[in-house]
Amino acid sequence: MIRAEIPTPALLLDLDAFDANVTTMTRCVAAHGKGLRPHAKTHKCPEIARRLVRAGAAGACTAKLGEAEVFAAHDVRGLLVTTAIVGEAKAARAAALAHLAPDTIVVADDVHQVGLLDRAAGHAGARLRVAVDLYFGRTGVAPGAPALAVAQAIAAAPHLEFAGLQAYDATASHTFGAEARRARSTATMGEAVATRSLLEAHGIPCPMVSAGSTGSYRVDAAIDGLTELQPGSFIFMDTDYLRIGGPDGEAAYDDFRPALSVVTTVVSVHGDEAIVDGGYKSFATDRPFAPLPVDRPDLVYGWAGDEHGRLDMRRATRRLAVGDRLEFRAPHCDPTVNLYDEIHALRGDDVEAVWTIAARGKSQ
Repeated sequence: MIRAEIPTPALLLDLDAFDANVTTMTRCVAAHGKGLRPHAKTHKCPEIARRLVRAGAAGACTAKLGEAEVFAAHDVRGLLVTTAIVGEAKAARAAALAHLAPDTIVVADDVHQVGLLDRAAGHAGARLRVAVDLYFGRTGVAPGAPALAVAQAIAAAPHLEFAGLQAYDATASHTFGAEARRARSTATMGEAVATRSLLEAHGIPCPMVSAGSTGSYRVDAAIDGLTELQPGSFIFMDTDYLRIGGPDGEAAYDDFRPALSVVTTVVSVHGDEAIVDGGYKSFATDRPFAPLPVDRPDLVYGWAGDEHGRLDMRRATRRLAVGDRLEFRAPHCDPTVNLYDEIHALRGDDVEAVWTIAARGKSQ
């Protein structure tokens, strides 16, 4: 199959750009002596996770337990589930996952939930590795003494093993401007490193401090005390990340190449308007800006319903006709990927592989 033969709408991956992005990230973290555990919520694809491991990653982060179960079933190891496991049913699933993939780490930010995890692990005859999730604006327990109390509960639990700290700062990742991101991440990661020192002063070894994102990786890689980074979007990129500003003030953030696109077909033309077969069901709609036509700045995309998008051709340098194919950059890559069952991996115009997005919809 070649690019022009792919049925639309479809998710495409430029393998040359993907490989370049992986090289950029792995070289950076290795140069600073950090580990890399890329976030698989971005791609939900076991083949991509395996490629990242072959490039040097320690494993994969997953947002949810359901994702981790899929990756473990596909022989991906070194999993870190970054959302706290809450409730008896999920605690039992986490314990079962520890049997299949013993090096899996889950997170907790509440002493009561630590107790549930310990009882589930004991009932399953498993030993479960648990990290403390630190709060930097979304989930987690406050750094310092509150985090110490949760860590002490984990360390005292007979069926649990304290694995370290998760210190993801979601706000830092999309803070506009390189200097503002540096200031934000330096401050919050300083609290994480201080918490690690506090734990160790109380006799609790802290082998892992997992943090970082595509937006803040340069800053976080250079911070002493962080042990690994967990960026995700760097492999694909999207227009949201392109807007956060590069090191030269207002310039676009171009550390990584756009590798992901959605290809569509023009299905109708009326005057200065063309309709493509990609709408709300083809692109995530959680950002206030629309998909961006690749190499066609003269066209403006507008939403036209579940199945369709509307292109304004009033400034077009080349008019569109029925049957023409157009590719778009997604506003937000993670939820866009979650709309598809597979991703077409291309080298130039040749489809090198079609990979299953096996963890699609695994949000439980």
